[in-house]
Amino acid sequence: MSRFRSLWQASVNATKKALTWELEEMVPPAEKCIFKFSSKEDLKRWHLYSDSEYGGLSSASLEMKDGGNGSDCTGYTIFTVYLLLCVFSGNLSTDMSEGSKWSINRSGFCGMRSKKFDGFIDLDGYDSIAMRLKGDGRCYISTDKQKITHGKLLFLLQRETGIQLRQVSDFFDKATCVPLTRYLPTWKGNVIDADMEMNPGRVVGMSLSVNSQGGGFIGAKLGSGDFRVEIDWIKALRMP
Repeated sequence: MSRFRSLWQASVNATKKALTWELEEMVPPAEKCIFKFSSKEDLKRWHLYSDSEYGGLSSASLEMKDGGNGSDCTGYTIFTVYLLLCVFSGNLSTDMSEGSKWSINRSGFCGMRSKKFDGFIDLDGYDSIAMRLKGDGRCYISTDKQKITHGKLLFLLQRETGIQLRQVSDFFDKATCVPLTRYLPTWKGNVIDADMEMNPGRVVGMSLSVNSQGGGFIGAKLGSGDFRVEIDWIKALRMP
């Protein structure tokens, strides 16, 4: 009888352990590194765009710089290594090139966009995007691009939200955290009135952009002129 009880108990323990493993596999970790910016190789996953493609005079660059203390995208700060960090900077201009064949409603914008790749950025199980960066007082636009099925059509839909990156004296004092619910559906830069739920498992790209008109935040820096934001990493978070 005792032998039968021992076998039964061993079976129960094995079942509990298997269920625990399955649960751990079903629940993702509390955070997930999406993009890190610690080498020139990391920059190859991004490309720049601006109004210069349409006759505007804005310009942008993406480069690495010595950043001092930073993080390895795992949440731990590194103090023993002098890291490289990404700098997205340039100049916003509302002027147009003389004789431009393009006619655009507004100029004065620049952005950095992740390059196309096979597959998706799977954010399923997460509810926020966190970015460790330092801004200049301007409002920047964070964008997630998704593949959306609407009826029988499959198309790309962008969801955007504005974040004001204030200029701070301490380098990377804290990460900027944006709930996914703050991202609004847009089409060609305009918010659309559409009943479409965000599918976090089908994100195909991300971007960060800035324009001379700002984003409506009180005190945000507006108008033509230089811009600069330093970026360490972008993560997905599951908030408690």
